[in-house]
Amino acid sequence: MPIRPENILRHELIGLRVTIARSPNPFLTGTRGRIIDETRNTLKLTTKNGVKIIPKEIAVFRLDLPDGSIVEVEGARLVGKPENRIKARARRW
Repeated sequence: MPIRPENILRHELIGLRVTIARSPNPFLTGTRGRIIDETRNTLKLTTKNGVKIIPKEIAVFRLDLPDGSIVEVEGARLVGKPENRIKARARRW
């Protein structure tokens, strides 16, 4: 199943380009990079200024999908073990 905006929560995020669209921390807003790791509560990004660890709960992420589309996802919807999120049924979200 290809990654699309409507099924992004059921896919692997590692490798996608991301921009932090909004965050209560002004130093995080606008940060761009590629997702290199994901834990239960964080995304690890490689940026032009090095590796950054971003808490999922406090940010809105703008993800660039392989087909060229862009989708914004509230980080709170990503919180949880990645393997459990990928296995979850779509109706839960």
